[in-house]
Amino acid sequence: MGKLDGKIALITGGSDGIGLATAQRFVAEGVEHVFITGRRQKVLDEAVKKINSKNVTTVQGDVSNMADLDRLYSLIQKEKGRLDILFVNAAICETESITLVTEKHFDDIFNINVKGVLFTVQKALPIFVDGGSIILNASVGSIKGYPNESVYSASKSAVRSFARCWTVDLKERHIRINALSPGPIDTLMLRSGGNTEEEQKTYIDGCVADTPMNRIGTPDEVAKAVVFLASGDSSYITGIELFVDGGMGQI
Repeated sequence: MGKLDGKIALITGGSDGIGLATAQRFVAEGVEHVFITGRRQKVLDEAVKKINSKNVTTVQGDVSNMADLDRLYSLIQKEKGRLDILFVNAAICETESITLVTEKHFDDIFNINVKGVLFTVQKALPIFVDGGSIILNASVGSIKGYPNESVYSASKSAVRSFARCWTVDLKERHIRINALSPGPIDTLMLRSGGNTEEEQKTYIDGCVADTPMNRIGTPDEVAKAVVFLASGDSSYITGIELFVDGGMGQI
């Protein structure tokens, strides 16, 4: 038996990186069905091939677009009638010096990383089962200060605050809300941290140097933590921020 047998799950930003690895883990742990979202249909189609299961449905859409979210939940309600697990993973990371931050830079990040998180959860609640589990993907940036990441880090601090507040708001429904905060993970997002190959290598080398375990993590290592928070193994855990960061934010 799997840890998630019979559960219906949704992963936003599930077409690559941490989201894709989590979808693969969910399937391996016996979910009845997992829905994954993403903005790029081609990448979603490739993800389905990698997951290689009949128990997955892709839904193209943008979490900052209310019509896309309404369409997503209408489909889930029609096909399955409920949600047991929600992994709110969709996010973007863009860097900019405080002296150069523009309104567009701020809006782009907060629309997806904060507004998108809020309404992804809010619009899920009518079909979300009492006693279910919601996991919000935050970041070690929620507690650390990094050059040129003030807007991104602020957005992830907001996500951490959501987990605390919604734990209280939804306690009567016994819905557990937890934040997961990865450190440097080997994803396309991490490897885009530079305009040239040399800059990208310098950025990754810096991440490794700042991590006590002297390496970057894998998407699957984060996915295992998501499974833990989604499953009954964490039945007495709510409102926490679980770091999967190789010690980066702890030392």
